[in-house]
Amino acid sequence: MRHTKRAVTAALLTSAALALTGCAAGGASSGGGGGDAAASCEPAGEDVTLTFTSWIPGIEDAVAIWNEENPDIQVEVQTGPSGNAGTYQNFFNQLEAGNAPDLGQIEYDALPNFRVQDGLVNLGACEDVLAAEDQFLDWTWGQVTLGTEDEVYGIPQDQGPMALFYRSDLFEQAGIEVPTTWEEYREAAVTIREQGGYITNFSQTDINQFAGFVWQAGGQWFANDGDAWTVELTSDESMTVAEYWQDLIENDLVSTYPAWTDEWNNAYNSGEVWTWNSAVWGANSILSGAPDTAGNWSVALAPQWNEGDAVAGNWGGSSIAVFNGTDHLYEAAKFALWLNTSEEALTSLNETAQIYPATEAGLDLPVLKEGVEFYGGQPIYDVFAEAAAQVSPDFVWGPTMTQTYADVSDGFKAAASGSSTLMEALEKGQESTIKALEAQSIPVAE
Repeated sequence: MRHTKRAVTAALLTSAALALTGCAAGGASSGGGGGDAAASCEPAGEDVTLTFTSWIPGIEDAVAIWNEENPDIQVEVQTGPSGNAGTYQNFFNQLEAGNAPDLGQIEYDALPNFRVQDGLVNLGACEDVLAAEDQFLDWTWGQVTLGTEDEVYGIPQDQGPMALFYRSDLFEQAGIEVPTTWEEYREAAVTIREQGGYITNFSQTDINQFAGFVWQAGGQWFANDGDAWTVELTSDESMTVAEYWQDLIENDLVSTYPAWTDEWNNAYNSGEVWTWNSAVWGANSILSGAPDTAGNWSVALAPQWNEGDAVAGNWGGSSIAVFNGTDHLYEAAKFALWLNTSEEALTSLNETAQIYPATEAGLDLPVLKEGVEFYGGQPIYDVFAEAAAQVSPDFVWGPTMTQTYADVSDGFKAAASGSSTLMEALEKGQESTIKALEAQSIPVAE
């Protein structure tokens, strides 16, 4: 199933890429064929060594399995910081210089940016890639086809369905029921604050978490009709979510520690903060950041905006893409498919980095059916499997997400300090995103 309303048409992307790259000339477009050109997907007929860049912890273990089994196609893996922390900029620099790796890790929300810059090879030239569509969850496959027919710009690796991590021991001691709606969540926040704690921490920088809240609420941040982009950071649903969290901030019902810091970890480790609305990969973040709380956490489905609904948002998820300039599309596609569909690779990635697969079969891996000791023996991945089926396939990412995230984050920091509001941050983010699109000659709807 291809969700054509998810992103952009090939025609728009071609025109945008030409405007951005000077007719897509230069080193980045040599070798494996342009993203819009018909790339060749034929075996090299000789031994090949591929280069691959990722930031996934322990991914070297999975690559080692491949290298042992495939002496004719060896993969050299290089690790680095997460995408927005530096790897994406490295990729763009390498594409411009004509020395990009064969393959690279790219999150779903960043794929349109690389596609517009004409940095990716169309994997749809490989029959095995097209034939693999049915192995993946519909919405994850749609994230890499970008709304096109028979074009694929990455192999889905993982997903980030969101659920509620909560301190089950503290909720039980306080006699608080686990919230099933966002209204109940606010009521619980009041009770927890009266006891000196916070129900959660509002992140000033994880704008993709906030996007996940909007995704769950049925909102959109971008749309494309095949001719131009519509920017919708201030949609009704988005502003409803902003008003909800603004209320919690103004009434001191949530903490606002900088995320991913020692201060943030301590807030969870000490029991000051009781819940985290996060993606499946957050299981490892709590485990590593709050070790003193082992056995006291549980996972439940996310609170709903309307009682009785069954909708989840998504935060994160990556693909393995092949960059323009590669001379080995066939071998790169073969490796990327193996890495993201084989049981041995998926098991390895889950054991080393808690990667949650994007394939249907991957959700039934034996390792994902086991109880997790840190979570009191709860088989937490059963909850996330349910949430994964509740994620809408129609959320659209824009072509300038890095800039959008940065601009909105500036506004969120001001809101956390009390000098602005989340609603104003979204309004300013809307304006700056439109200006950024226009500056790059990307068509914007009136």
